[in-house]
Amino acid sequence: MTPSPVSDAGPPVSPKDTFVTVYGRKPVLEALRDPALAVDKVVLAEGADREAVRTFTEAARARGLVLQRATAQRVKVLAGNGRQDQGVLADVVAPRMRPVEHFLADLDPAAPARVLVLDGLTNPANVGMILRSATGAGLEGVLLPRRGVPAIDPLVIKASAGVAFHAPVLRSRTAATGLAALAEAGFVLLGLDGAARESLFDAELPDRVALVVGGETDGLTDGVRDELHGTLTIPLADGVESLNAACAATVACFELARRRA
Repeated sequence: MTPSPVSDAGPPVSPKDTFVTVYGRKPVLEALRDPALAVDKVVLAEGADREAVRTFTEAARARGLVLQRATAQRVKVLAGNGRQDQGVLADVVAPRMRPVEHFLADLDPAAPARVLVLDGLTNPANVGMILRSATGAGLEGVLLPRRGVPAIDPLVIKASAGVAFHAPVLRSRTAATGLAALAEAGFVLLGLDGAARESLFDAELPDRVALVVGGETDGLTDGVRDELHGTLTIPLADGVESLNAACAATVACFELARRRA
């Protein structure tokens, strides 16, 4: 196993905050055949058919890797999805993924920064689309907590059109712990809430701001609301009650980009 990288910002970083684990035969082959991606390792379950062994051995060798073998149960554990791993996984280097504490340690104290925070989302497609929008809008980070939000898996990657591998993902244990770290670093924490009185488009936003997008059904969680400095709404016309979470996040991302421009 590749040792955890060491950062000047603190202790060694967990591999979970360094790699995106791709599983399933087609996604793994696509990752291996994409020259833009750096693949750390490929693991195939023991007992795989000869064709799979040949295919993945050749694909790994073409990337200068040795195909690793493990028990089928071990592959399921590593993939984190026993129903869809198809007995194979690959760890792909995510160069812009890091713990939120490391991001803050590296941030110039005088530099403005815009971060989007995901809280309680359940749909992987929404997470993928949000990562694509936030990256396209040039945000400095997207806080993707380890708990309460889908991990970056093949569904998220597909919805992001591959951008998830390169997105500026910040990791924390929960959304609330990540927000607490951001607040300590001088970020103003604002949640998107359809019931808020102030419009996102009219509000004065500080140089360091974290906008929080809540879940598809329940919105912002109680623990996160307790951390916020305020809430903002995206005004809607003609009786429309709300936007899809990914749509709301996209509007917010590009409003932040407009303000920066």
